[in-house]
Parts: sequence; structure tokens; C-alpha cells
Amino acid sequence: MRAIDLFCGAGGSSWGARLAGAQMVGAFDAWDLAGQVYKDNFPDAHFFHGRLEEMDLPAITKQLGEVDLMLASPECTNHGPAKGNRPRCENSKNTAFQVTRFARALKPRWIVIENVSSMRRWDRYEELIDNLIDLGYHIHPQILNSAQFGVPQRRRRLFLLCDLKKQPDPVKLPTSSGKTAADIVDLNGAYSYSPLRTDRRAKATIERAERAIKELGDGAPFLLVYYGSDHAGGWQSLNVPLRTVTTLDRFAIVKPHRGRHIMRMLQIPELKAAMGMPAQMRFEAGSRRDRIKMIGNAVCPPVMRYVVKHLISEGAIHASK
Repeated sequence: MRAIDLFCGAGGSSWGARLAGAQMVGAFDAWDLAGQVYKDNFPDAHFFHGRLEEMDLPAITKQLGEVDLMLASPECTNHGPAKGNRPRCENSKNTAFQVTRFARALKPRWIVIENVSSMRRWDRYEELIDNLIDLGYHIHPQILNSAQFGVPQRRRRLFLLCDLKKQPDPVKLPTSSGKTAADIVDLNGAYSYSPLRTDRRAKATIERAERAIKELGDGAPFLLVYYGSDHAGGWQSLNVPLRTVTTLDRFAIVKPHRGRHIMRMLQIPELKAAMGMPAQMRFEAGSRRDRIKMIGNAVCPPVMRYVVKHLISEGAIHASK
């Protein structure tokens, strides 16, 4: 099964599709740094750098040949809460229509579109669906939470499952593995900590930590949660899945040590694990901030693996009838 990945980023979707049996032959993204990381992990795929609107589709079609599966994660910041109260960019949202442009040219049997769940409130969402229907696709939209697919993170995302030959069945949710933040946090490693309570520490940070200590007691480690809407006191315990990993350095681990509390930010290997990314997935290009952005922008590979395997198996059943 030959596959391409639009808005591929570092390749979370591609990794999941590859685990499901797909051969990644092409990937597209405007961020050259993400392209470097993608090529490190998929050296046999052709990476196309630039804006999809400016791509020469006849030339790309000739270069890639037959494509069976197209993955796409159009820009999501302007759909979701991460944008806050800042003005939304309609041009950014409209990049989703590049999916239909590429589908018209390449005619893949299957398409999987992934985005934040709030994309459904976009005033052009139904137009996007209608365009795909006009191209002959049968579509099933479904919200999936990564915590139900063996990922130690709560991450709700919209998946549009598209099939040219049949109506896709809903993804049957697997039994949750019960993985939690404790599965990805290294409490005994060589990472450096600093004291929680210092004169330079922000008052709000100390207040979050005090709320956690009051609830859990002096002897329990916990996570401080920075940025984004928070309705649980700005902290979380380790015995539940991590809250959504974002493009910002959002989580700090706090633990007791010799009669006081010390803390540090979660590190790249821990954030990768929280996304369900395997240790061998390489993130060697860019600064720490760049890598956190790439990880937070990605799709959890175990979820995409499950979705692609579901579509393939349904297609095989249909073909055999």
C-alpha cells in the first residue's frame, strides 16, 4: 500500500501508517526543519518542501505514481483553543481544501484526515465534506482519544475516514491499556532538578505546587501544568494519562527530595513516549523548542496505526465479497 502524508510534520502519522503496512512514498510540509526530521525517519520517501497551494500536481503525480492512501493533518491552531482570543487566520484554515485538490489528482482509495475536534465548528467544514463526497468518497467522521489506544496521554482528535469504494465502518475502540503519566516520567534518571521554592520561581507556579501537595501529601511526585486552559488547579497526578501534549514546554515534574521539593521540565524522550512514539524515532534537528513543537504538532502513531489497519481490513473484507 503506497501512501503519502500531507502536512506531515515530523512524521507521526507516517510512522503509524508504516506500522500498519504502508510504504511511505511521499510527504509534504512547509517547515524545512520538520522535513529534515522526516527524512531522518523515512529516507526512502520523497519529501516535498513548500506550500501545498504552490505545488505542481501534474509533476508530482508523474513522480509519485499510484497512491493508495493519503494522510493529511491540515493546520489546526486556528481551529482550536491554543489560539486563545487572538484573531483566527482563515487562509490557514483553508489549507484543508488542499486535501481535495490532491485527492482529485491522485485518486487514492483511502484518505485519513486528522485535526482537532473543534474543526467541526468551522463554517467551511461541511463544504469540505461535500467536496470529498463529490469526488466519490464515503466518509465517516469519528472522535478518537489516544488514551484508548495504548498512549499514556489524553488527546481527543477528529478523524475523517474516507473510502472510494464503501462506507467506512466506525473504528471499534480497543480496550484501554491503562497507561498513565507514571509510565513515561523518569523519576530516577540523570536529569537535573532545581529547588521548587526559590525567590526566582513565579508565584503562580508555587501556588500550583502547594495545591498539589495539599491534595497528595508531601511524599508524592506530581506534574505541574503550564499554559492552556486548566480547570484542575494547574497540576495532575501521575496515576492518570498525561494531559494533551502541546507545542509548548508545558509540563514539569515535581518530587520530594531530602525534606524539600525539586522540579524539572519533562524532557524530549518523555514527551515522545507520551505521544506513543518509539524510542528509535529520531528528533535530532532543531533546538529543544523546535523539537517540542514538532512533537506537540504530531499525530500519535499508535492511533494512526489502528485507524489505517481498520480501513485496510475493511477494504479487504469488501473486496472478498
